[in-house]
Amino acid sequence: MQFDWDDLRHFLAVARTRQLSAAARRLRSNHVTVSRRIDRLEKALAMRLFERSARGYTLTILGERLVAHAERMEREVEGFGETILEAGGWARGVARLSTPEGFGNFFLAERLPGFARAHPGLLVEFVTIQQIVSLSRREADLSVTLNAPGAGPYLSERIAGYRLFLYASRDYLARHGPIGTRGEVNLHPLIGYVEDMIFTPGLDYLSEILPGMRAGYQSSSIQAQLQAVLAGFGIGILPFFIASRHAELVPILPRELHLERDYWMSSHEDLAAAPRIRVLADFIRRQATEFGPIFRAEALLGA
Repeated sequence: MQFDWDDLRHFLAVARTRQLSAAARRLRSNHVTVSRRIDRLEKALAMRLFERSARGYTLTILGERLVAHAERMEREVEGFGETILEAGGWARGVARLSTPEGFGNFFLAERLPGFARAHPGLLVEFVTIQQIVSLSRREADLSVTLNAPGAGPYLSERIAGYRLFLYASRDYLARHGPIGTRGEVNLHPLIGYVEDMIFTPGLDYLSEILPGMRAGYQSSSIQAQLQAVLAGFGIGILPFFIASRHAELVPILPRELHLERDYWMSSHEDLAAAPRIRVLADFIRRQATEFGPIFRAEALLGA
């Protein structure tokens, strides 16, 4: 029985994404090539690995058995790649990174281009969407979240703690007067997340800092919430590392009213040692550590 390892690599991509087009994107190929590779592997093995349908590709029983063997081979290949990397070679391949909108757009986005220039053989797919991307379904290789994943074959570490405060624009406060007590906060319009679209408890700010209050302006995007505060609609809850970029934003009762959250970085344990994942994780960890004082709002509250 003879087959090409590269066909197994295509097989794993389809097994993890269940779609030819999604697998092709991960492989930097096209769906025709991926389909041809799967057909060739099935012919070489004389077995059907997938059931095809309008919903995508579903593993057969034999296909499920092959996944375990193929992943062991993948780990061996990745291990060899790690040896090359330690000897001074480049990380290569595709690494899909998922982060929350705030961390991604207001912290990491301006730093990733430098990383990409330093690693020309590595394609980073940078995903910042308003939901939790699944590591178990291999929708991401490396993920930054507000909470560590639950039980499962994952390696997770806390990479940063950050603080959030109530903010209003200087123009808003000039029109409505200063806010000196928690009770006075309740008299002003609030800006927050769409209540039934809060996909993780870490984003449920209002119920923690202002229990019983409801936002009069709601958006699933922290960018849109920031713009509403800047436009003078009312008071919003924003991370210091985002709000501090705007001199026109004023923190409201910062010592009395603030929240603390954490960022966690996780990967599937089978991928954590892969050179393409390791170099990216090391970069994110290093950048988050250097940025720590701003994440923690030390300029506002002290250490």
